[in-house]
Amino acid sequence: MKQTAIVNGRAYEVNGDEGAAIVEVRPGVYSILDGPRSVEVRVVANGDGYTVYVNGTRCEVDVFDPRDRRSTPASAGGHGPQRVAAPMPGKVIRTLVEVGAEVSKGEGLVVVEAMKMQNEMKSPKAGRVVELRVRAGATVSAGEVLVVVD
Repeated sequence: MKQTAIVNGRAYEVNGDEGAAIVEVRPGVYSILDGPRSVEVRVVANGDGYTVYVNGTRCEVDVFDPRDRRSTPASAGGHGPQRVAAPMPGKVIRTLVEVGAEVSKGEGLVVVEAMKMQNEMKSPKAGRVVELRVRAGATVSAGEVLVVVD
């Protein structure tokens, strides 16, 4: 079954019937063996898509099945308000924008520290910050909306 994955804004065709051996080693963490290569993948749901960490490298991923007409990637159109959520529980280290600020796609919005790593949450589209729901020092839960860009 072929699906399309949007990874950091770039589309990839995914064939779920072929390829690597995948084992879920604990909830949300997978070990993938592809020939001689071994890859650890951590998946965190974040509203409309997923944040995926591949050997520690962070990617934003939207997956949709073309057979499901209701299913469209959040990054495909970027129309309407876009919510930026925390990929995992953590602490807000600093906010990089204020309400009303004009931002470009990929611009940093909030820095969240989780598991001793700092992750910069980026704008999914060019627009204006209409909500900033956190402040520096706040503790956030996985999936909690941090910023809304319209």
